Amino acid sequence: MASLPLTVRALNGAGHAARTLGLQPVKLDFDSLLKQARKDSGLQDFGDSDFELPLRMLLDSLETEARLTLLGRIIARGDLLRTLTNRLGMVELLKRHPEIEEQPIEKPLFVVGPPRSGTTIFHDLLAMDTDNRVPLSWEACYPLPPPESASYNTDPRIAKVQADLDRVDTLIPEFKRMHPMGAQRAQECVSLTSHDFTSMIFYVQFSVPSYDNWVMQNDMRSAFKWHRRFLQILQWKCPGQRWALKSPQHLWHLEFVHREYPDALFVQTHRDPVKTLISMSNLAVTLQALSSDHAHLPTVAAHYATALAGGYDKTVAYRQSGKLPDAQVVDLYFRDFMQDQVGTVRRAYDHFGLALSDAAATSMQRFLDDNPADKHGKHLYELAATQLDLEHLRELFSNYEAHFNIPRETF
Repeated sequence: MASLPLTVRALNGAGHAARTLGLQPVKLDFDSLLKQARKDSGLQDFGDSDFELPLRMLLDSLETEARLTLLGRIIARGDLLRTLTNRLGMVELLKRHPEIEEQPIEKPLFVVGPPRSGTTIFHDLLAMDTDNRVPLSWEACYPLPPPESASYNTDPRIAKVQADLDRVDTLIPEFKRMHPMGAQRAQECVSLTSHDFTSMIFYVQFSVPSYDNWVMQNDMRSAFKWHRRFLQILQWKCPGQRWALKSPQHLWHLEFVHREYPDALFVQTHRDPVKTLISMSNLAVTLQALSSDHAHLPTVAAHYATALAGGYDKTVAYRQSGKLPDAQVVDLYFRDFMQDQVGTVRRAYDHFGLALSDAAATSMQRFLDDNPADKHGKHLYELAATQLDLEHLRELFSNYEAHFNIPRETF
């Protein structure tokens, strides 16, 4: 991993010096965050109290496990305050306009699958079809006031979020080789469920394994209630024909997604689970290095090995239960997708009886031509760096590999 700029290292050094003197310049405690969010927004009501337990657990993990630098604490506090302020604003908006929650969300299309299995590019391609409404990064970050169709492509929040993302690229330029970001690119559901503080996005940013383990096992009903509200707010003044959504976290919680959206359509992507583990671990440790001097690839990889095995097993169990009708799910494989990306999207549309227009297919191919996988350089990773044993990993993932007949890749 590349070293952070000198100014950042100096900032973190000052933070370390302050801690040795018993000082903590950036607070990450529950009461101060809620107080500050209320002060910043002028609002008081956070809605249902379900968010309090996960937020307290997250804060405890940040303090006891994440080993944050001063920059890390600044990043964490800023993200949490933004999320709390958004939540206050959404509660207030829904009080003033209860009709928002009366809007239907019909047959949303969910892309589910392990990290690094093609879910991001598949979601990006869905965004090229004007029949699909996807949450973009800028509106997921700052949903209020609700976006409007007339200004959707010129909203000043676009520039604000793009500037934030550009700063991340400056600090950790290698990250865009793994996961290119943009204010007007499709965003994941983890950004939506983070407003109930039940999201696996936090472990990607910070080493909070205890919190992440809890999320994997959590009852997600409250989180998906907020997920639906978030979509209803976004579509209120900027509707679309159908929502197209994505998150690897749905592997762990497919039952809860289906319970909240019983008519949902699911595209489940598949790839050699060892490859996805290595790639995802590299991505997470790169982001964690922005907030901690102790980001450690073997530790991250060991966490994700156990975590992914649990997610795979949960998905297999739900698929085997027969509760998700075959007509509502299609299985797509990374190898096939990389050989014919637009054709694989068409296959999913055909399975669901959806029409992929020539214009949409052309837009998808243009996006691929403009954004090749190695546009910012190639993402390189290897098993040896994780210090994990291949035979052990194959055993961990054997249930998933056998059920879906996953092709293995070479190392």
